[in-house]
Amino acid sequence: MLWNGIFFCACGFLVSVTGVPDSRVVNIHQGPVKGYMAPEGGVFVFYGIPYATAPTGPQKFRPPLPPPTWTTTFEAVQTNIICPQNLALTNYEGEFMMQEDCLIANLYVPDTEETNLPVLVYVHGGAFQYGYGSKRAPIHLVQSKKIIAVNFNYRLGAHGFLCLGTEDVPGNAGMKDQVALLRWVQKNIAQFGGNPNDVTINGCSSGGASVDLLMISKIANGLFHRVIPESGSKTAPFSVQVDSIANAKRIAKELNCSTVDDIDNLENFYKTAPYEKLYEIDLGNEKDTSIVFLPCIERDIGDEMFLDDDPVNIIKNGEYTKLPMLYGVTDMEGIYRMNNFDNWKDQMNINFADFIPVNLKFSNMEEKEEVAQKIKEFYFGNETINEESVLDYVKYFSDVMFGYGTARSVKMQVEAGNSQIYLYEYAFVDDSEDYIPYTNIRGADHCAQAHAILYLGDESKLSQEYKNMMSVMRDLWLNFITTGKPVPDGSKYPAWPPVGYNRSPYMSINGTLALKTQFLGNRAPFWDEIYEKHYAKPEF
Repeated sequence: MLWNGIFFCACGFLVSVTGVPDSRVVNIHQGPVKGYMAPEGGVFVFYGIPYATAPTGPQKFRPPLPPPTWTTTFEAVQTNIICPQNLALTNYEGEFMMQEDCLIANLYVPDTEETNLPVLVYVHGGAFQYGYGSKRAPIHLVQSKKIIAVNFNYRLGAHGFLCLGTEDVPGNAGMKDQVALLRWVQKNIAQFGGNPNDVTINGCSSGGASVDLLMISKIANGLFHRVIPESGSKTAPFSVQVDSIANAKRIAKELNCSTVDDIDNLENFYKTAPYEKLYEIDLGNEKDTSIVFLPCIERDIGDEMFLDDDPVNIIKNGEYTKLPMLYGVTDMEGIYRMNNFDNWKDQMNINFADFIPVNLKFSNMEEKEEVAQKIKEFYFGNETINEESVLDYVKYFSDVMFGYGTARSVKMQVEAGNSQIYLYEYAFVDDSEDYIPYTNIRGADHCAQAHAILYLGDESKLSQEYKNMMSVMRDLWLNFITTGKPVPDGSKYPAWPPVGYNRSPYMSINGTLALKTQFLGNRAPFWDEIYEKHYAKPEF
């Protein structure tokens, strides 16, 4: 490759001094790849590099295969490859190439000669059913020249999380894709100037649950060194399937398969169904916070298993590597469920038991209704749930979907000996945000902290307060990625010690930083008591 200019080589880079646009070639194990300067400046971006090969056709539920190789320079510019999903249920902008072989990585490399930089691997969210790697781009973090970042696609929905425990459908294909990406990073990131021995994994929502599950997976052990689960945890109701076979049967029935009780017929149905058919059903809008296709506990069929036991057992037994964690939620995650409020408020009055989290179980319906009444009274008193109850509604779904899973996981991990967990609640909301319906109150919505850190829109439309908050958040996250502490010694920010027993202290992140005690207040011990009695352990 030739440019009209001067060149130098350093650490695998070939850099153009006068070439337009600025570009960079890196020699990785698969062959040379060429990336280009991002429009925002200061960052070379390499899009669409295959890190593994997704099997297709009847083999589409198998673990990932090795990636392709090439001899000519790979133009890393493909931005629109996504894995199969229901695009009708998303609000994505642009044209996309949806294909089964969709396992690509995007790398964000600072315009610097520094090498051995810490690495951030970002796992996208989307309820394990939607999303793609480059939807959130960590440009601002990389512009600091302190880190290199990677995001990527992994298989979603049935392709990623159908779990039958058979040779061809063992389960957790999407999580094994994530492990394949981390192995690819170990093998190739030094060529881009990154340090494979200094990797942080980060994600929000199902991305947060993913990185939290990766932390306890035996096959992911040693592939990363710090963990940032945002608004998602390994003990949330949407993190692990309670009964994967029952879920597979349910969806097959809804797709008009009449022979679901025979496992061979059930497997054959999924293996032969056109991939578009598998995404005809909306799986992310259940009253009990369930999502059908999720990570699962696998049967031992002689292959690598991503998850071989209930996360609760793994944590309690301490059978995982304790790593530094930056762990937290927003203060009003439940705004996520406001689109359902007008329909659900009346249904909650009729049968609140329908809204109990899916990972609780009861010996009979009478017991379930008794516990449901106890929960309803705790959040809503003896009043009818109506427009005046909307903030209680938000609080309820904040807790059952996101907050308590984090609180439960933190408590168990501290008891298991992890003394490096930095807990927070993000509560900042800009005055430009809409009020919660039926109120004059605003709140930090689901994954608002991730939005503040990764925002790439027109900042001229934002208040100075929000721009200041984004700067603080990026500082805190970069501190953690580079040092293992959000507030290292000598920082300008208030001291932030690790969380200990009683889920204290935690940092309240708002216009200012304030250290507080008892994360979720009296709501966490309330749910502790319920889960101790009624936790539904996932089926093997």
